[in-house]
Formats: sequence, structure tokens, C-alpha cells
Amino acid sequence: MKYAFFPGCSLESTAWDFDRSTRAVCRALDIELEEIPDWVCCGSTPAHNTSASLAVALPVVNLQKAQQMGVPVMAACASCYARLRSANHKVQSDADVQERVQRITEAPYDGSVEVQHVLDVLVNRVGIDEIRARVKRPLSGLRVACYYGCLLTRPPKVVAFDDPEHPTSMDDLVAALGAEPVEWPMKTECCGAGLSMTHSAVAQRLGHKLLSMARRAGAQCVAVACPLCQVNLDLRQADARKAHGDLPETPALYVTQLLGLALGLSPKDVGLEALSISADSLFQDGPRATASATEGVS
Repeated sequence: MKYAFFPGCSLESTAWDFDRSTRAVCRALDIELEEIPDWVCCGSTPAHNTSASLAVALPVVNLQKAQQMGVPVMAACASCYARLRSANHKVQSDADVQERVQRITEAPYDGSVEVQHVLDVLVNRVGIDEIRARVKRPLSGLRVACYYGCLLTRPPKVVAFDDPEHPTSMDDLVAALGAEPVEWPMKTECCGAGLSMTHSAVAQRLGHKLLSMARRAGAQCVAVACPLCQVNLDLRQADARKAHGDLPETPALYVTQLLGLALGLSPKDVGLEALSISADSLFQDGPRATASATEGVS
């Protein structure tokens, strides 16, 4: 199984632990990743707020390069995944867009390159049964709130490989690792995204609500698949607690980090040291007791 890997900007900088853990678990599961050569930024939020043409042309440049590689694309960042899929959708559904993008990129592209998120690859290509069979260190007793965020399942016609309102793929994966995914109502609520830079109070309020609800559901940590979600729930967690009331420190880990640990990889192999809210206590002597999960939640 081989993919053209699009890391994107975040995985090359603030989300290096997502990059490390993604590559590590892919190696462990015999998924070959070949990085797209000379890739460029997908455009993320700024491009489609600035220019409709640029928002499509930037991801198409990467898809054109991947097309030459002859294999499907895998992205880990939820925003990159959404932008790549959106570009495919626009090129396929609008001949004018396809023509305009061809003029900009100076190369044809018909939107035919398959794009998958790493979670989709793990659950639907590798398979839950295969992953369960490869677990070497079950995460028994660990209660996890699986957080999908905005971009992984919406808009459904463009990106979804799961139910847009009630996704279960990450929950199924976490359960295969021996952990217990908790039932909670905030799986696809917004974390505040880029508002953490421009309207930090909004992001703090949303982040605090997410973490509080995860704790009330009995979770000891939150699993994420988006670099911006991880930053808002991890790096900015202290600010959220200060602004809206205390709650227990709650690690926000990439789902690939949990998978890597269950596959027998070391904390360093999956970049666990990058977390602002340490998860060491969850894994040193086995997961923290479930009874402590809601302690201190108002």
C-alpha cells in the first residue's frame, strides 16, 4: 500500500509530532509514504478568503505532482485534506474553474487524484481487524474523547468518509487499541480554529467547553486529527482554564500517537514530548484511574 504523502505546513512546524507519529505508524503498518516533491501550501483558510482561484490552484499544484507519482494522496492535517478534496470537487463540477486553474498552473488537471485522510486510510484501507491484531501494548482502561472537529467530516459531499454529525471511525480505531471511547456530544463542534489568533476569548470559551464536556463524559484525554484543534486544546488549554474556570489538565493527543503507543512504539517515536499538557501519567504505570476523570470539573 503506497501513498503520495502531503504533509502540509503545520506538520513541518508546530505539528511535527503529528508528522512523526503519522510516519511511524505507517511504517509499522506497512504503508509506504512518498512525500510529494516540492509541494506548496494548500492555501488553508487565507487563500479561499482572498481569492477563489488561488484557493483551488494551490492544492491543484500538489495534486498535479501527485498525479505524476501514480498513487493516491494521503494527508494528515484536516485542513489540508479539506482543501485538497475541495479543489478536486470544484475542478470536477465546474468547467470554468477547471479552465481557469489550468491557465494559472499551466498544466491540465481533471480532479481525478484520490485524496484520503490518514484516519480514513487506517480504518478503511488497513482495517480495524488488522490493526487490532497488531496491537502489542493495549491501552486498557484509558477513556478517550474522540474529537473530529469541523473539517474532517464537513461538508459531507466534499470530504466525508464518515457520518458528518455522528462520526465513529476514530472511536472504532481507539476501541481497537484497547481503550474506551466515551460517548459525548461535542465530537464535531468547533474548537475556535484560527480565532485563537484574532479573537482569543472566543477560542478560549469554546476550548473550555469542549474539555469540560470531555471530562464530564469520563474521558482522561482527547484524541484529535487536526493540528489546529490540537493547538487550541493543548497549548491554549491553560488560558482557557484561567478565563473560564479550572478543570483537570487534559492531554490532547493525535490519534496517531495513541495508535503508535498501542503498536509498541516509544513515546519518543510518536513525539509525545511535544505536548504542552503532559500525557506521561496516562502511560507510565497504565492509564489513570477512571474515577479521577471527572475530578475538579464544575
